[in-house]
Amino acid sequence: MTIPPHDIKIDGDKPRHQIFPDSPRPAPPTGGGRGRQPESIAIDRPAAATSAKPGVRRRLAAGPSPTPRPRRRRWPYLLFVLLLLGLAAGAAIYHETQTSTLQAKYLSLFARKLRFHVETGPSPSIVFPKKGPYDLRLGYVQLPAAVEKLRQKGLEVTHQARFSDELHRYATLGFNIPYQEKSQAGLHLLDAEGHTMYRMANPQLVYPDFRAIPPPIVQSLLFIENRDLLSDAYPKVNPAVDWGRFSKAIMVKTGELVNINLPSMGGSTLATQTEKFRHSDNGITSSPTDKLYQMASASVRAYSHGEDTSTFRRQLVLDYLNSVPLSAAPGAGEVNGLGDGLFVWYGSDFDEVNRLLHLKEAKGAELERQARALKQVISLMIAHRRPSYYLVKGRTELATLSNSYARLLAQGGYIPAALGDAVQTQPLIFRNFQENSAAPQLTVNKGINVVRNRLASLLDASLYDLDRRDMSVTSTIDSRLQEDVTWYLSNLQTPYGAEAMGLIGKYLLSPDQAGALSYSFTLFERTPAGNMVRVQTDTTETPFDINEGSKLELGSTAKLRTLVTYLEIIAELHGRLLRKKPAEIEEFNRRHPDILTTWVCNQLLQTPRMPMRAMLEGAMARPYSANPEERFFTGGGLHVFGNFRREDDGRVVTVTEALQNSINLPFVRIMQDIVGHTRAAQWENNRQVLLDDSDPRRKELLDKFIDGESRVFLSRYWNKYAGKKEKERLDTLLAGMRPTLLRLSVVHRYLYPDADQAAFSRFIRAELPGADTSDAKIGAMYDKYRRGAYNLQDLGYLASLHPLELWLLDYLRQPGEKSQQDAIDKSATVRREVYNWLMKTKAKNARDSRVRIVLESDAFSDIHRRWANLGYPFEHLVPSLATALGSSGDRPAALAELVGILLNDGRRMPTHRFTRVELGKDTPYETILQAPPPAAEQVLHPEVARMVRETMGMVVSEGTAKRLLNSFRQPDGTVLAVGGKTGTGDNRIFATSGGVKTGGTALNRTATFVFYLGDRHFGVLTAFVSGRSANAFSFTSALPLQVLKGMVPVILPTITEGQP
Repeated sequence: MTIPPHDIKIDGDKPRHQIFPDSPRPAPPTGGGRGRQPESIAIDRPAAATSAKPGVRRRLAAGPSPTPRPRRRRWPYLLFVLLLLGLAAGAAIYHETQTSTLQAKYLSLFARKLRFHVETGPSPSIVFPKKGPYDLRLGYVQLPAAVEKLRQKGLEVTHQARFSDELHRYATLGFNIPYQEKSQAGLHLLDAEGHTMYRMANPQLVYPDFRAIPPPIVQSLLFIENRDLLSDAYPKVNPAVDWGRFSKAIMVKTGELVNINLPSMGGSTLATQTEKFRHSDNGITSSPTDKLYQMASASVRAYSHGEDTSTFRRQLVLDYLNSVPLSAAPGAGEVNGLGDGLFVWYGSDFDEVNRLLHLKEAKGAELERQARALKQVISLMIAHRRPSYYLVKGRTELATLSNSYARLLAQGGYIPAALGDAVQTQPLIFRNFQENSAAPQLTVNKGINVVRNRLASLLDASLYDLDRRDMSVTSTIDSRLQEDVTWYLSNLQTPYGAEAMGLIGKYLLSPDQAGALSYSFTLFERTPAGNMVRVQTDTTETPFDINEGSKLELGSTAKLRTLVTYLEIIAELHGRLLRKKPAEIEEFNRRHPDILTTWVCNQLLQTPRMPMRAMLEGAMARPYSANPEERFFTGGGLHVFGNFRREDDGRVVTVTEALQNSINLPFVRIMQDIVGHTRAAQWENNRQVLLDDSDPRRKELLDKFIDGESRVFLSRYWNKYAGKKEKERLDTLLAGMRPTLLRLSVVHRYLYPDADQAAFSRFIRAELPGADTSDAKIGAMYDKYRRGAYNLQDLGYLASLHPLELWLLDYLRQPGEKSQQDAIDKSATVRREVYNWLMKTKAKNARDSRVRIVLESDAFSDIHRRWANLGYPFEHLVPSLATALGSSGDRPAALAELVGILLNDGRRMPTHRFTRVELGKDTPYETILQAPPPAAEQVLHPEVARMVRETMGMVVSEGTAKRLLNSFRQPDGTVLAVGGKTGTGDNRIFATSGGVKTGGTALNRTATFVFYLGDRHFGVLTAFVSGRSANAFSFTSALPLQVLKGMVPVILPTITEGQP
């Protein structure tokens, strides 16, 4: 037997190593027991191989060497162990995907830390959503901006949600906060007593709980979307992830990355779909990351109430059916939820659909109706995938798909076979929106609309968006009283009601006019918390609000504002001069020689240290003429005014009498004195400015006039021509002028300077057919009126056009973007040149009148400042003495605000239409705002307020409102203090011929009474008729007085409640 050369034993030692590792191993011994020793074998070696160091003796073992034990192969064992571990892990993973045991344990522990609570004051730890259709619709995204705007209006955050640290971090990372989201929400308005006035629920038709859903609907939904969702096999299962579908979806996405086409497969579940259409941007999954966020958020939400998800899964079905988005429909807006979808798209009765689908064995006609209802339900479940397509353009395809799913449901035993067959024969009949609108009916309750309109304006939202926000608002309206007043006013529009209330007669109505009139009524209550609107209503049939949204000529009610301004000036002069010495008073009067200043100075010189009250009483006793013969230069020209009663024309009356009897001319002259005083305060020695043409201040005034008037003309022409094409602009110009050869030549040569003579000739002959337009004449005109031969002012004169109209037409022909402001800026030099005539020496009279106009306009700017400080709602006053009689317009509610200031001794209190706003109640975003204690602002001297209030009382006791005398009595029989001011406005456009009025067209007619009742209530009542029919009416302020008198039984219990 030959031994391989690499197994060597030296000196009886054990084998050390393999010399030749690549040589084959020896075969193991074949015989002997465990203790048998192999024979020793002598090996002949070459000399080199057996040589040893000196002194060392080597020898071979005497006996045979033992065979070494072979190494065991370990990798099969390792592979087996790994296989066992893999099988165990696979089994564990499979078990987890089926039962979600670990997810239930750890996610529920995590979700338990995601908590929020509500505390007083603004929150230091809250995160608002930034996207998502649900969060946008309910106003959670806009909530921070809404809170800021409400703060700017004086409300304060009194309560707000606080997040736990874990929830704050979770929300900051972009996950959706787990809480019980509302399937139905909307604007909720409550009255002052906390009773519901208005409630908009969106969606309107919902299931209250899971048990109310008919089984066929649940079965259809699960079959289409998530078949094992409600299985009882695994109560802890995570409904957010279907691992099979999710794995296939990952494979599809992976295949797309390497250009392998695989059948499309979505990984969504009902839970992730709900997260998507509620909280993802635009309600869609925009990226794989977005999908993972949906899955994570849905998983945490599923375990937010514990490990068992059975209840959550049923709630998930309920939420999905109540809020699934189903596109937008004409008139109805965005449609959400199965109930609203059935009503809007098919016109189906939600309750009837549910009744039919609860039937277990329907037959005959009942089966047909049941099948129709089920097909509509199935179609909406399918339509969710592409609602704007299936419900508008893809209706035929939708019907086919609905039949297919119904057939599969029947085959799977989810619905009876008879029902499945019946579905196949039922058509999908959609609502005809033109013939049968799905638009919700608008509320016409004025008190409600006032609150809604104010909120919408404040929050910069449409009424449509406002109604869908999760918001509760407590109003100040007394809803019971509001309903009673509304009914009373509506009854007056019938002939019987008008006659019963005494509205038929002289200065009132004729029997056939009752129905054409509208009434508006507003009542405020003064409280320590501010002025509360208790009633605001009118009888118009539109949401438009006369009180808040109008600009009306309210006639003599403007005398009340004029009187306040008059007494305010007297009080200011009294305060300024009271402590001055006589010499100082005389010097002040010398520098300010207007009528009012002179009168106050004389009073103080005669009675030093005269009390304010005495000064105001004296001011009210000052005499003014009621003579209508005087002509007044005001408003840019000469005007005359008349009194309502001719018997007043020759009288000289005190200011008190003038207000009591509403005499016009004294108030025109009072306003003239106010303008004179204001002008004297603005321009020292203003008489010299008016008379001395060399006064350098006149140039400043004339430049101001030129700039202002030229802007007015340019704006007028801009409105006339803007938006028209060049040909349309030229046609508009020519249609407004009488064509002559001269005028047409000027226009064409200015607007088309580069046109040749042939084009000019064609234009002239086209506009003047049959006229003498020889070539010689046309050639002469072409040469004479070339661009540059005359200045723009002369061209305007020759063409009988305003020069700025010609300039603007040329400006609009030039290339580039055009705007009104750009036209104003580029015309600055031209506008100045157009008025060069005004600066010529012979035009002094014209300059004098322009200076007067500017001085008057500046004075009215300061008067407007005073009026605006007391609530006047518009940006400017008409610079005319006629403003004292109402020509500048007003609003009923603004007049009532003035009376509130007078009633509160000159202090402005905030006016509230709502006192509490709750945003996102019972959500992580809950925020409550309330009106803080008011800070009164003194805007009028208390003595002035008291004097005006007393004079208003005399209007009722001795003046134009005497009809109301003793009408309001308290329960003990005492008369309630009542005061007010009447006014009649007749807004007409008059035609003139030769400077004489030849007729007029009525735009509207109003009669108003602004009042206070006792020391807590005040308001305004307006009768109103608009349009050409106003010509037929001659009612005066006696009408609202009679209406208010008839209203006494309605409002008296509220007015006298709590009166001392």
